Amino acid sequence: MNSSSPASAASTPSSSLSLLLRERMELTAEIERRQRTNKLKFYSPYSKQKAFHLAGASFSERLFMAGNQLGKTVAGGAEWAMHLTGRYPDWWSGATFNTAPLLWAGSVTGESTRDNPQRILIGPPAKEEEWGTGFIPSDCIKDRGRAMGVPNLLDNVVVRWGGGGDIQAGESVIAFKAYEKGREKWQGPTVDGVWFDEEPPEDIYSEGLTRTNNGQRGQFAQTTFTPLLGMSTVVSRFIMPAKDDPGAGARSVTSMTIDDAEHYTPEQRAQIIASYPAHEREARAKGIPTLGSGLIFPVLEEKIIVEPFAIPAFWPQIGGLDFGWDHPTAAVCLAWDRDADIVYVTKDYRQRQATPIIHAAAVKPWGATLPWAWPHDGNNDTAAGENLAKQYQAQDLKMLPENARFNDGSNSVEAGLMDMLDRMQTGRWKVFSTCSSWLEERRLYHRKDGKIVKERDDTISASRYALMCLRFAQVLKRTATKAQPKNWVV
Repeated sequence: MNSSSPASAASTPSSSLSLLLRERMELTAEIERRQRTNKLKFYSPYSKQKAFHLAGASFSERLFMAGNQLGKTVAGGAEWAMHLTGRYPDWWSGATFNTAPLLWAGSVTGESTRDNPQRILIGPPAKEEEWGTGFIPSDCIKDRGRAMGVPNLLDNVVVRWGGGGDIQAGESVIAFKAYEKGREKWQGPTVDGVWFDEEPPEDIYSEGLTRTNNGQRGQFAQTTFTPLLGMSTVVSRFIMPAKDDPGAGARSVTSMTIDDAEHYTPEQRAQIIASYPAHEREARAKGIPTLGSGLIFPVLEEKIIVEPFAIPAFWPQIGGLDFGWDHPTAAVCLAWDRDADIVYVTKDYRQRQATPIIHAAAVKPWGATLPWAWPHDGNNDTAAGENLAKQYQAQDLKMLPENARFNDGSNSVEAGLMDMLDRMQTGRWKVFSTCSSWLEERRLYHRKDGKIVKERDDTISASRYALMCLRFAQVLKRTATKAQPKNWVV
């Protein structure tokens, strides 16, 4: 006789199910714990964050200039955690250290240092039980020392470095600093890298960078901030360095706008932008330095940007070229809605240190016989013999017979810029959102002491030449080919 009762038999599946659910809950909790305490392992950067990291392999000074809450401090913290632990992901192609480094991280005040770089690296400052949920994994935090005067601010943290494969284990150190303490507090030992989170005064930046002169990588600094102080000395150091600045080639700038932040929906982006005061909107949403009266095109970017659309067949078009070598060669394509007298910048191109053959090949797809405006220096003979205009013509670009000039024969730069500005202010100059080089240049195009700063103006100059010659724009005709049935040529 079977001794098991129907009741006991029925309870067995239920008990098994409860056990299975409990095991799953415990497994889920363990996975969540590991994710919380090893955040670095799950770091997946946006494209602009990844570009910032990549630049570290080639440049000793890097600036990540972005709007508010877009991920610049996250990128700085994730990279510093990699260096401090020696744990580089498989996709990493940025800078690396071969031995445990001594790094610094600082911000404006003790409180902002605690609430930003320290929080990103260690975890919530006021919750010590959660220290280890930042980008430095909990199993790597060996010791920590508190700073005086600011609650929950750490002075330094000792981090377990390496210890995997052929890497000998060691101890790295991250020390936290504040700009408000003055330059003297940034003097002292040699360090391997300095992270400035938020824009530092010039003397603090200089002193911090100097500490790295004899570090493992020589000078090595990363700076992450929203440029609310305008075209300051530190911003100018990166964006508009002096022509005789020997260190200009060692600096890199990565710009990130709210459109590059993948964690926001289009609706959220629009809401966030609208919440900012108008005079701060471009700095906080686009990472554009506030240039005030020095800005040559003082027009909100949102007023000129449009999403790309198919150009109507009856609109005339014209290209503009600006020649360069050390500074980039640039090109743009303008489309003209003659009925409304609106000019659209539809394509842009910019590249340094390449020959006319390369540049011409890049822009030929814009139209086999698109008319091209070009600057007066294209008439000058080059070391290669023929002047630049003829070299491009030899590559089958349809160069206008003479350099860009207005109908009266003049070629004033100021007149060309005022024509562009007048169109912007009256809604008759629009730029496709895909023309990133042109938009980047507009954000920083400014005057100093009343004079135009001729730096990073390559696509803008190309568009000015094309606008001066707008009367030569031509309607493109349609011709059919097997490879491209709707290829547009003149």
